[in-house]
Amino acid sequence: MKNLPQSTYSSALQTVRNLKEKYGNTWNTISSEYAARMVIQNRFKTGLDIAKYTAAIMRKDMAAYDTDSSQYTQSLGCWHGFVAQQKMIAVKKHHKTTSKKYLYLSGWMVAALRSEFGPLPDQSMHEKTAVSGLISEIYDFLRQADAIELNDLFRKLEKGEDVQDQIDNYETHVVPIIADIDAGFGNEEATYLLAKKMIQAGACAIQIENQVSDAKQCGHQDGKVTVPHEDFIAKLNAIRYAFLELGVDDGIIVARTDSEGASLTQKLPVSKEPGDLASKYLAFVEAEEIAIYDADEDDVLLKRDGKLVRPIRLPNGLYKFKDGSNIDRVVLDCITSLQNGADLLWIETPTPNVKQIAHMVNRIKEVIPNAKLVYNNSPSFNWTLNFRNQAYEEMLAEGENMTAYDRNNLMAAEYDNTELCFRADKMIRTFQIDAARYAGVFHHLITLPTYHTTALHMNDLTKGYFGEEGMLAYVKSVQRQEIRKGVSCVKHQRMAGSNLGDDHKTFFAGDKALKAEGEKNTSNQFEVMSESIKAVKREPVLDK
Repeated sequence: MKNLPQSTYSSALQTVRNLKEKYGNTWNTISSEYAARMVIQNRFKTGLDIAKYTAAIMRKDMAAYDTDSSQYTQSLGCWHGFVAQQKMIAVKKHHKTTSKKYLYLSGWMVAALRSEFGPLPDQSMHEKTAVSGLISEIYDFLRQADAIELNDLFRKLEKGEDVQDQIDNYETHVVPIIADIDAGFGNEEATYLLAKKMIQAGACAIQIENQVSDAKQCGHQDGKVTVPHEDFIAKLNAIRYAFLELGVDDGIIVARTDSEGASLTQKLPVSKEPGDLASKYLAFVEAEEIAIYDADEDDVLLKRDGKLVRPIRLPNGLYKFKDGSNIDRVVLDCITSLQNGADLLWIETPTPNVKQIAHMVNRIKEVIPNAKLVYNNSPSFNWTLNFRNQAYEEMLAEGENMTAYDRNNLMAAEYDNTELCFRADKMIRTFQIDAARYAGVFHHLITLPTYHTTALHMNDLTKGYFGEEGMLAYVKSVQRQEIRKGVSCVKHQRMAGSNLGDDHKTFFAGDKALKAEGEKNTSNQFEVMSESIKAVKREPVLDK
């Protein structure tokens, strides 16, 4: 996917030349070529430029998915700009294009890793501006990745290499980000203000959930409390107004429902006529029939089907939903959100089961045929156990003899090379394809992958480095792999902008520039090694 129309090198060059003519001799030391080069190395001047550009990408991808469900999109959660940068560099390297590859910003990871209070649970206790701050940071790192790669291409061009087409058709590392605003961090005005900050930082898609803001819980924990539809619609409106005010007309709202796992509501909405939205919500509230003379002082009472009922109220003042009403509430939540400005849905589920997701989505599609989901391929799920259980049920239904498996111990490593494992792993491998095809999932994401990979890699490196392997643990498991796999940050000075900075110094100071490159720069060792590896790959394999 090429960039949408923006400044090209030739147009930027002509603009600077015109400016030089306008300002005369005072601009003699400014090189038109260098200035034009810097212009296209930073094609997105503001976060709003990014939000408008990426929103158009998402809208195009959503339309493509409506035509062909195999055209689903994916992302990984990132908690730092560098993590996002390395992800997108790897995407371009391994997949040759960033098409349909997004970024996800998880409120859980902001709380756990980015708050000045220190690590926090996912309960909206972190600073609001930490969210927009991370969006801005991520796009700073992605724009830097553009500048570094384009700078390398210009260096090649100066050496006579034919890379002009690569420059003219350069594909940016800047991709859409779906950003988590939790439950909106307060009332609808607070939601609007934070949404503006997130959009100004570059977010084209904002995900909001229907929990009570000051009682927000992680979607995979207990104790979730939802709000009436009218309250949630007000926040959907607040986000849409924020997009429109800032000129991001194509901005995307992802409406998340936690009703599948939520059993409580904080307040009872006011119904104005039978069958309205408030009435439908109230119908889910568990209540007991009561005579007026049996009511306690200050009781809350409702009239339901001609009878007087008392909603079940907990000591903390929260009201309880009827058991078994969760799926019906999910369906009503989703339909209502789509009918009131949301573009995509997010349904939190207890397990990753395509049939269960499809059951809910198909009911939604009866009313809104093009309903689409963003789905959390969450690390909170035990994927191995879940799918081994699903495979076990399938094999049992097919009449397989399952006596070799202990149903209570399916995680055991002894089953890793069995038919059960092969079936389960195949289901995991095709889960995203199957969910896109049968359950309306347009976007698949993993919320917390880099939280877990960081912990895993530090566990492995620490074990060896502080053990008998010493420095070999780092060299063998990290640096040697970086070199052989061509990981960009093996040359960490370049990745931090050293080469780019050297060229800028030359632009600014000419021959007087004090540059970091030179014979005594130890990063040159990796240049030699890279060339050696390339040479080995080019050598023919001879029979001995």
